Amino acid sequence: MTIPDYQTLMLPVLAIAAEGETRVPLVADKIANMVGLTEEEREQMLPSGKQRLLHNRIHWAKFYMTKAGLIKSPKRGLFIATDAGRTLLAKQPTSIDVELLKSYPTFVEFYGAASSGALSIETP
Repeated sequence: MTIPDYQTLMLPVLAIAAEGETRVPLVADKIANMVGLTEEEREQMLPSGKQRLLHNRIHWAKFYMTKAGLIKSPKRGLFIATDAGRTLLAKQPTSIDVELLKSYPTFVEFYGAASSGALSIETP
């Protein structure tokens, strides 16, 4: 099994965040178990060696959904689904990706600024 990309992770990350406040390491464990990642895959690091690949992709999924208003961080290191995130989950989407996030005005504003170079952010 390969580690899912950040867009594939958006739906499970939001679903776990809808259960209550959580942290990236807890989400990573749940997702790794869900998709059947091996111990080696769970520990795979970015080329920089500074972060696990799965954690990095979860952070990106969380970041993008935060920009759309689907997730919020009440405290450093914690995150939870917003009412908008729960409303989206109630529609039972089969996936969440950047195209779906573009239906949220706050995401469009962010994404447009990032695409125009007004923000210096590397996309995954």
